[in-house]
Amino acid sequence: MDTLEKFRLLQSEMRLEVADDIPLSSVSSGQSAVESGVSGDCPVDFPISTATLPNGRKIPLLKSLLTSACERNCHYCPFRTGRDFRRVTFKPEELAKVIVELTTKGVIQGAFLSSGIAGGGLRTQDRLLITAEILRKKYQYQGYLHLKIMPGAEYDQVVHAMQLADRVSINLEGPNTRVLQALAPQKIFFEELLEPLRWVEKIRQILPPWRGWKSRWPSSTTQFVVGAVGESDLEILSTTAWLYQKVRLARAYFSGFSPTPDTPFEDRAACSPWREHRLYQASFLLRDYGFDLEDFPFTSGGNLPLDTDPKMAWAQIHLLHSPVEINRAEKRELLRVPGIGPKTAEAILAARRRHRITSEEDLKRLGIPLQRAAAFLLVNGRRLQHQLRFW
Repeated sequence: MDTLEKFRLLQSEMRLEVADDIPLSSVSSGQSAVESGVSGDCPVDFPISTATLPNGRKIPLLKSLLTSACERNCHYCPFRTGRDFRRVTFKPEELAKVIVELTTKGVIQGAFLSSGIAGGGLRTQDRLLITAEILRKKYQYQGYLHLKIMPGAEYDQVVHAMQLADRVSINLEGPNTRVLQALAPQKIFFEELLEPLRWVEKIRQILPPWRGWKSRWPSSTTQFVVGAVGESDLEILSTTAWLYQKVRLARAYFSGFSPTPDTPFEDRAACSPWREHRLYQASFLLRDYGFDLEDFPFTSGGNLPLDTDPKMAWAQIHLLHSPVEINRAEKRELLRVPGIGPKTAEAILAARRRHRITSEEDLKRLGIPLQRAAAFLLVNGRRLQHQLRFW
């Protein structure tokens, strides 16, 4: 089977891994392939996804597995053992060469490399590391590289991955042992998945940054499968909050369950996209806005309401009758106002150092969306006369 045919077979199922977001420092400056129009000539048979930088710029990444053969029986996964479909396997040199060629042609600016588990987690991790070493050392590849850490990888393998990658990730899939056992009964939550995430942070703490790729240690992420086995949003967000606090996770991803034929979950309903969206909103509030789990309007079943932005729901309870004075509020108070994010809060503080904010026009110039924010703000002690929308 030729290389292009392998990618063609992989492409349809690579949706399981959500698109990356990338630290700006991990990408070289200059025009991206998306911006330059090169991506219009991108071969459609390659699994290429769009990743977003903190400045909003989009870049294309190749998403690939080293092999779609897998010995684990995760109940939701299209690559699970025993499923009847044609498997593909790349040699490390073969996959590295494709990444270099696509980057040289301007089709991609980096790669996201994962794998099915074949021959155990240690052996699979070694093959991923060999692929990354070929890229970095043989081809002197400087593009962005996200490497998966396999279940069962050893500490030294994690160190080695962090010396080659801009980002590493370990998919927890479930927020605790109970949920993981229902999703993936052969995986071990603490020893195989959570412990390597702890190692990543330990390595960043105890080893000097110059030992990492480009003299810095990579960021780390994880992913949860949402909506397959009756887990609650509270369970997912409790683990997410812990990861942000204890292992400095860069981001949690939420992959809404979608049934795959010839798997044990093929007859289960797909997860609502709104649930996935609300989890992302709540996750960002935990990471960037100073929110705690107690601030969210969980239902009696531990889920977020699908029809309500969790930040708006909090503001309706706490700020509607006690609005924030924009000329005196601290940053943490401003971040509680719907429509005000970290950048806007900084802009407000900078504007206040120059002059008092006195009008709606001042707020508009600062980029504050009055339809969302007006009901929760005072300007020099006065409420704004702007009609509030709660959606």
